[in-house]
Amino acid sequence: MTLTELRYLVNLDKERHFSRAAERSFVSQPTLSVALKKLEEELGVTLFERIRGEAKPTSVGVRIIEQARRVLAEAKRVEDIAREGKDELVGPLRLGAIYTVGPYVLPSLIPLLRESAPLMPLVIEENFTGVLLEQLRDNELDVALVALPIDLQGLSAWPLYDEDFVVVLSPGHRWASLPNLPAKKLAEEHLLLLGPGHCFRDQVIAACPKCVDAEGDGPRPHTGSSIETIRYMVGSGLGITVLPRGAVANQRSEPKPLPTVPFAAPVPSRHIGMVWRRSFPRVQAVRVLRDAILASELRGVSLLPESEAQHYP
Repeated sequence: MTLTELRYLVNLDKERHFSRAAERSFVSQPTLSVALKKLEEELGVTLFERIRGEAKPTSVGVRIIEQARRVLAEAKRVEDIAREGKDELVGPLRLGAIYTVGPYVLPSLIPLLRESAPLMPLVIEENFTGVLLEQLRDNELDVALVALPIDLQGLSAWPLYDEDFVVVLSPGHRWASLPNLPAKKLAEEHLLLLGPGHCFRDQVIAACPKCVDAEGDGPRPHTGSSIETIRYMVGSGLGITVLPRGAVANQRSEPKPLPTVPFAAPVPSRHIGMVWRRSFPRVQAVRVLRDAILASELRGVSLLPESEAQHYP
């Protein structure tokens, strides 16, 4: 049994498909299949059932995969311990970010981090919150930028900033001159939302549940794959949307930006922070990253100064 075989095992559990697991492992499908077959023969148990093209772990396979994750995490911890005696700002930092944060934080963050930690390049992963947290716990990421609160089992968190939500309208919309807008009014229009899996979608729905109420009489919402795609659809006149204020204030400049209207109280908002494994030894790297984000002059958000930002229990 080798660590490589255990990595193949964990990757197959993540993908539930041999060719995708092989791609994730950077090997050919036959190489991965032969290695896992060898592991099954060595252990004397069947780890996966092949059902209509899907690889489904057996009951004993589930338990072995859980143990394999722990073994791989501890093996990576050996490397982390070795780094503790070295400069924490030397070597790549694996940074994850949810889709609605990365494009608006990274452009101003990267130059500052390049100045403060020139030997610490970022390896960046954008994904859903659930995936990023899984990658953190599996030691595939070092730090992630997500919306808080989350389940912090095995993790630490540091709040970074708060941002309100705003309503984004198509050009010439009748609401453009309003001073503010009650959230319930959103149900009167075609609302464009991100697809399932985005935490921001859930936050918008929480602000206006009737926008997706199957029993309601209002227009049904449309779905977009990204904030920028949704912005283009709103600009074309398809409907309206809700965006984090930071995504509006920090977008690239446009000759005719779409009109926006703030929400009436209570204003929906979100709390963005950075999370990392409690066992992660490069504490200085985490602090330098946080300091760079706070110094990056993000517009449209309320930065939390160091005196107010505390580790979550």
